[in-house]
Amino acid sequence: MTTQTSTPATAGKPGFQLPKWAGSFGFQIIAALIVGLGLGLLAKYTGSTKADPNALGATLQTIGSSYVSLLQTAVVPLIFTAVVSSISNLRAVSNAARLAWNTLLWFAITSLIAVLIGIGLGVLLQPGANTGIDGQGEAPSKVGSWWAFLVGLFPKNFLGLGASTTVTDGVATTAVSFNVLQILVIAIAVGIAALKVGKAAEPFLNLNASALAVIQKVLWWIIRIAPLGTVGLIGNAVAVYGWDTIGSLGKFTVAIYAGLALVLFVVYPVLVRSHGLSVKQYFSGVWPAVQLAFVSRSSVGTLPLTQRVTERSLGVPRGYASFAVPLGATTKMDGCAAIYPAVSAIFVAQFFGIQLDFSQYLLIALVSVLGSAATAGTTGAVVMLTLTLSTLGLPLAGVGLLLAIDPILDMGRTAVNVAGQALVPTIVAKRQGILDESLYNAPRNGDPFADDTDAVDGAVNADADSAGAAAPAGAKRELADAKA
Repeated sequence: MTTQTSTPATAGKPGFQLPKWAGSFGFQIIAALIVGLGLGLLAKYTGSTKADPNALGATLQTIGSSYVSLLQTAVVPLIFTAVVSSISNLRAVSNAARLAWNTLLWFAITSLIAVLIGIGLGVLLQPGANTGIDGQGEAPSKVGSWWAFLVGLFPKNFLGLGASTTVTDGVATTAVSFNVLQILVIAIAVGIAALKVGKAAEPFLNLNASALAVIQKVLWWIIRIAPLGTVGLIGNAVAVYGWDTIGSLGKFTVAIYAGLALVLFVVYPVLVRSHGLSVKQYFSGVWPAVQLAFVSRSSVGTLPLTQRVTERSLGVPRGYASFAVPLGATTKMDGCAAIYPAVSAIFVAQFFGIQLDFSQYLLIALVSVLGSAATAGTTGAVVMLTLTLSTLGLPLAGVGLLLAIDPILDMGRTAVNVAGQALVPTIVAKRQGILDESLYNAPRNGDPFADDTDAVDGAVNADADSAGAAAPAGAKRELADAKA
C-alpha cells in the first residue's frame, strides 16, 4: 500500500505584494510628480496651449482644477471650526498665554530671518537687471494696501462671504468668494466668547468639535487622492508654462528657489539642531505635509495633514498643536510673505531702474513680518506683493511681469510655509518642556495614514488594552483619547 501526500504548491507562499515603500504616501506623490511631468511635456509638445488645450492638456487641467476645488470647498468650515476648537483647547493647556505669545514671537523671528535672506539674494543676484523682457507689464486686478487690509478685517457678514456678478453676452454669472481674514476674525471672536461664557457654551463647543471631525474626515478622503491631483496639477503647469516662460525670468526664479532652499534646508535645520532635536527626524516627520503643500499650493488645504504630522510625528501636544497649526496656516508664511515679496520688490525696483536705499530695505522687512496675515493661507501671494510695492511706492505694474510664473513659484513657497508651520510649534513645545521626545524620535514608516482613526476605533472596540500595547506611538495617543 502506498501513501500519497499532497502539499499545495501555494501553501505557505504569500502572493505578490508591493514593497512596503511603494505603498507610502511620499512615494506615491513622487511617482505622481514624475508621471505628471511626463504627461505635461507630452501635452506641450503635441500642441497644447493655455488658450487652446488638446485632449491631454484639457484632461490634466480638469483633474488639477477639480482637485484644488475639492480642497477649497472645505476651507471655510475648516478654518472656522479649527480656530474655534483650537482656542477652546487652550483651556486644557497650562501656560496657554505663554505658549500663544511664544508662538507669535517665533513666527516673527523665522519670518524676519526669511525676509533678510530674500533681501540678500535680491541684492546679490540682481534678478531684475537685464531680463530681456519687453513691455512694462500690467497692473494687477487685486491690489493690497494697509488701509484695505485693516478695513478687510471687519466682516461684512457672519460667514465672511462675498459675491460678484459678471454679465457676458447677456448671461449673468455670479461667483461666491470668501475672505479668509474675516473668517479668522469671526472664529477668534466666537472662540474667545465661548471661553468667557463657560459651561453654557459646552454644547456649542462639542458640536463644533464634532463638525471639525467630520470636515477633517472628508478632507482626509481628498488628501488620500492627492497623487491623482498631483498628476493633473504638475502636468497642467508644465503644459501651460513649460520651460520657456521660466527661462525668461530665469534669474528671478533661481533667486526665489535659492531663498526657499536656504530657509528649508539651512535655517530650519539649524533651529532644530540648536534646540537639541534630530534634523533627520524633523524632515521625515514633516515631509508628507511638505509634499502635499508643494502640489496643492494651499496651506489651509494641507492643514489637516500638517496638524497630524505635528502631533503624531513631531510629538507636539494636541491641545497646543490644535491652536498653533491652524493659526500658522493662516498667518505663518515664510515663503509667500517673506522671501517672495522681498525678492520680487527688489526685482521690480531693478527692472524699472529705481534705486532702493537702506530705509526701504528695512521697510520691506517690516512689511513682510507684520503683513503675513494678508496672504491668509490661500493660493497665491499677489496681495502681499502689492502691499509691499505700494508701501515702498514701487510701480504695481511690475506684478504683471511675474504673474506668468507665479504657479511654478507658488509650489515652493507653500512647501516652505507648511514646513515652518510645523517647525514653530515643535520649537516652542521643546522650549516649554512639553514636547513628547519619544514620539519625535520614534521610527517613521513614511505613511501619515498608518495610524488612521478608523484603525484605532477598531482596536478600541476589539480589545483596547491589547491594542494599546501593540499600537505605534501615534495610535496610542489616539487610543488614550478614545478611552478618555
